[in-house]
Amino acid sequence: MADTTGTAGPSDLNDRELLGRHAAALELFGDRVHAIGPDQWDAGTPCTDWSVRDLVDHLTTEQLWVPSLVRDGATIDSVGDAFDGDVLGPDPVASWDTAAAAAHEAFGEPGALYRTVHLSFGDTAADFYCGQMITDLVVHAWDLSRAIGADETLPEDLVAFSLHEIKPYAADLAKSGLFAPAVEPPRDADAQTELLSLVGRQV
Repeated sequence: MADTTGTAGPSDLNDRELLGRHAAALELFGDRVHAIGPDQWDAGTPCTDWSVRDLVDHLTTEQLWVPSLVRDGATIDSVGDAFDGDVLGPDPVASWDTAAAAAHEAFGEPGALYRTVHLSFGDTAADFYCGQMITDLVVHAWDLSRAIGADETLPEDLVAFSLHEIKPYAADLAKSGLFAPAVEPPRDADAQTELLSLVGRQV
């Protein structure tokens, strides 16, 4: 039986539940994108060297890859530089919305979560890739919230999911260069603080 308590990772959830987590993570980040003020796109974020626009561009690019990798079975090499550079254009919010909808549609196609995707580090189960995408959205939703002064509280079920997802490879995240080294959380840290500490955020 699938775990429906909010502590499950990709292998513990059925398709509907995993897609539900994905939709919720997209909505979480998307709500923050829609809250960005006109004068905040150049503001700094907790991600070193990234402005708010850079952060949204990164997450939008991540979503743009999903249809190619999941639906089309493309490889990194075959896609090439299609998503290099700024993908936001003159209407960053609309660009995010379009990319997010396409990514969720690709993961939601019949059988999509049982496919193999060709990522930069090797062939990977699509449901695991979906789990990684969820975690990335959750963590960066906090980054964006802090950058624009929005509510930094993350949904408990998404935090629990992300902790379950990220703990097995947390030690390798800093080595990848994608996250800062982990920081020691307070002894009484809640789950959100524990998650953010694992990915090097100073809460």
